[in-house]
Amino acid sequence: MTPREAPTLLIVEDEPDLRQLYELALVKVGLAVDAAGDLAQARAHLAQRRYSAVVTDMRLPDGTGLDLLRDLARDGRGERAIVITAYGSADNAVEALKAGAFDYLTKPVAPARLRQAIATALAAAQPGGGTLGTANPAERPAGAAGGEAVLPPGDGPAALQRLIGTSPAMQAVRQTIQRVARTMAPVLVTGESGTGKELIARALHACSHRAGGPFVAVNCGAIPADLLESELFGHRRGAFTGASADKPGLFQAAAGGTLFLDEVSDLPLPMQVKLLRALQERAVRPVGATAEEAVDVRIVSATHKDLARLVQTGQFRHDLYYRLNVIPIHAPALREHREDLPELAAALLTQLAQRDGLPQTPSLTPAALQRLQAHPFRGNVRELENLLERALALHPGPTLDAPAFDLEAAADPFGADPGPHPPPPPGTDPAPDGEAPLPRAQLEALLHRNRWNQSRTARELGWTLAKLRYWMQRMGLG
Repeated sequence: MTPREAPTLLIVEDEPDLRQLYELALVKVGLAVDAAGDLAQARAHLAQRRYSAVVTDMRLPDGTGLDLLRDLARDGRGERAIVITAYGSADNAVEALKAGAFDYLTKPVAPARLRQAIATALAAAQPGGGTLGTANPAERPAGAAGGEAVLPPGDGPAALQRLIGTSPAMQAVRQTIQRVARTMAPVLVTGESGTGKELIARALHACSHRAGGPFVAVNCGAIPADLLESELFGHRRGAFTGASADKPGLFQAAAGGTLFLDEVSDLPLPMQVKLLRALQERAVRPVGATAEEAVDVRIVSATHKDLARLVQTGQFRHDLYYRLNVIPIHAPALREHREDLPELAAALLTQLAQRDGLPQTPSLTPAALQRLQAHPFRGNVRELENLLERALALHPGPTLDAPAFDLEAAADPFGADPGPHPPPPPGTDPAPDGEAPLPRAQLEALLHRNRWNQSRTARELGWTLAKLRYWMQRMGLG
């Protein structure tokens, strides 16, 4: 197709009125359209020419849209396919996406929504716009709990290399990402805290045709309920006290890219209703506005809670659950891929050594690895990172042996803050003139990483609160 030729689409719809509506909506914006009323006619058109995209209804008189998708896949054709399903059937949508659909729409389809979906599909079909492996090659891989680490180069995108591990569980995660990244399907990432759910979301973004767009992450539980609507959808000047200017929301900030809704289970029910409409219409209405604004974002959400159970108890909307859970990805707990622990530990040690400016990356002795392998790791990879960080702080040197990991002292079920520590035994805290147990810069980095939560920092270091506060005062911190 030359640059001057209009993209040509194939519309497959058995209802004449809808077929004509779709044709008029697309011809109006300069697209060329061929139309078919059933599967046989569609196959005849496809035998004669190639198209820029195919839009097909799911139910046809002589077959289904899935049959057409399988034809495209079997023949190795490059047309992006958009499937229209009735009644918002999540099962049909999932089946269509697994069969190779780029996107799906639910009836009734507004002309503007159809044009937007086709525009996205056409943009993804441009050179460099929709292939796997578009992640920035200069971006360094990182450990599974965040941060950066030096890893051996691999065949996949750099973002996939950040998901460390060769276990079947981690291979399954990477394979799912590669299968679904090129679609517009909403993805729900589930898994315990500390398993790297955001890294999975970032890998989905980096492997998609949206890799050049923004990746916007929002923790739904960290925004006060009365500010959520304004933060997500934006607001107009004068919409409420203090709204002195128009402000775009996070949906608008993620336009052309991916919006990551972390801990989506924390959304209050009234906000769930508004989010559902935004997902259905792919449009948002800023607070104080009278009209909706179209938004082009890919939604990836995550939670460590059992959303299905929350639906049963009425704490999460059933319809929103099926909108978000079109493609599920489970982030495995560390105990489910314990064979990856040595590789994870090595990558995290490299990351920590680089951050702290150490001359070399310490290694773990076999005894240290054996001790770590026996630990339950309720906090998953995040807990592993904390243990390694504490060991580096308290046991400097080229190797870390088993005594560097006092796992009983480090026990912290699910990251809960147990409150103030009991008074330490006499003589355990340093004398005022004692030598500092770690450099000031390293202590400041730990405090900053934990958002200056002293209890959490003290637990990571294996100190009492009194000891931490003493050295913070001595070093002029806080």
